[in-house]
Amino acid sequence: MLPSQPLLQAVVFTLAVLQALASDTFIAAVYEHAVILPDVSDEPISPDDALALMNKNMDVLEGAIKEAAQQGAHIIVTPEDGIYGWRFTREAIYPYLEDIPDPAVNWIPCTDPLRFTPAPVQERLSCMARNNSIYVVANIGDKKPCNSSDPSCPSDGRYQYNTDVVFDPEGKLVARYHKYNLFRGETQFNYPKKPEAVTFETPFGKFGIFTCFDILFREPAVVLVSELQVDTVLFPTAWMNVLPFLTATEFHSAWAMGMGVNLLSANTHNISLAMTGSGLFTPEGPAAYHYDSETEEGHLLLAELSARPRLSPTYPPAINWSSYATSIKKFPGEKDTFTGTVRRDVFTFNELMRKAGNYTVCQGDLCCHLIYRMSNKSKDEVYVLGAFDGLHGSLIKYHWQICTLLKCKSTDLNTCGQPVEMAQTKFEMFSLSGTFGTNYVFPEVLYSGVQLAPREFEVLRDGRLKSKHRTSKPLVTVTLFGRLYEKDLPHPLRTSP
Repeated sequence: MLPSQPLLQAVVFTLAVLQALASDTFIAAVYEHAVILPDVSDEPISPDDALALMNKNMDVLEGAIKEAAQQGAHIIVTPEDGIYGWRFTREAIYPYLEDIPDPAVNWIPCTDPLRFTPAPVQERLSCMARNNSIYVVANIGDKKPCNSSDPSCPSDGRYQYNTDVVFDPEGKLVARYHKYNLFRGETQFNYPKKPEAVTFETPFGKFGIFTCFDILFREPAVVLVSELQVDTVLFPTAWMNVLPFLTATEFHSAWAMGMGVNLLSANTHNISLAMTGSGLFTPEGPAAYHYDSETEEGHLLLAELSARPRLSPTYPPAINWSSYATSIKKFPGEKDTFTGTVRRDVFTFNELMRKAGNYTVCQGDLCCHLIYRMSNKSKDEVYVLGAFDGLHGSLIKYHWQICTLLKCKSTDLNTCGQPVEMAQTKFEMFSLSGTFGTNYVFPEVLYSGVQLAPREFEVLRDGRLKSKHRTSKPLVTVTLFGRLYEKDLPHPLRTSP
């Protein structure tokens, strides 16, 4: 007699758990999804039409989930806005939203879909997880009614939140996170009254979750890693690439290294908006990543990761990011500095006049030191050392400290800081350091063609970002990206309860 389907699923789930418990590693997947977008409209469509659009996207996601599970993945992360897109007013997005309960209710939508108000999206995501015995991470919208007794209640009587959900291999809702730092233009959503630090335990480590713009702020990102000690961060995102420092794979890999955790980053794919770049990033560098600015296709990534990276023998040692830079005398060059703009941020630059040398450039409390040697400097390429110490952002202002070696767009120094993707010059070596006033510093090395440099550089315990050997590809940027969270200005849009 063949076992029943529920019994068979329970056996498969139990075996998967035992297998994970027996290993110090797990297989993770992320899917970069080319979202099928609705027609642009200020008016809401019918719930049936909204669900039809979402089902088209979930058809694609389900295919990726099945493929990941067949390849042994224990968890898969899908992108922010991956089920319905982003072209919405507050009113127009409403038919796409569902009421997402607190995971404490212990709910499996796949087997008990009528327990709460109709939630066909949660039911289908739950069934994807259950039918494939895999953790599924998705981004959807949550709606919560409110009334006049709540002074923060919107005039339409509801809160609307950009929300991540996680379903375990049984299909149970185990995590719900409301995005705390909304990006400009996300006026269809409300800010939560307080930040949420969402974690959950798995057989392969402690997981935390947040969304896109959240990664740049102390809450929830630093709280999850530094205070709650998660092993892995789940990161649905819709990231628009911004060279020279905030390209998705570049910054997300650097963040994982700087914070010392795994980061499972799943990006939306839309080349007209420069959205691409997903990866499985670790404290040692990228395990796998994808960047495609040419095609309109989605992409699945898988990699085996350490379940508890802090216990790994290869876990990087603690770094004093200012130790070396504050111990040496300034290198020559301060008299030859000039200013240049990187997305409205005014940097202090110094041109690298020779094929090899030592330079220092300072701004505010930050001094950046560079030792370098080029191997085949192209005559029509100019490189500079730059420093920035100040507030970034036009509306929401947060404090950066940045030391960077970067290629200018042309030989005209006025172009230094403008986006550049291609280069011809390779380096025999480089060593970059800075007098940072923070322990939160993220090391980046970007090669020509927006390619990362896995295992080709290292950060020494005294804060020097150094090449291990001659660069294998021409160099676009080398950057130490610091965040002084304590100097951020109060958020101008988030309202108090």
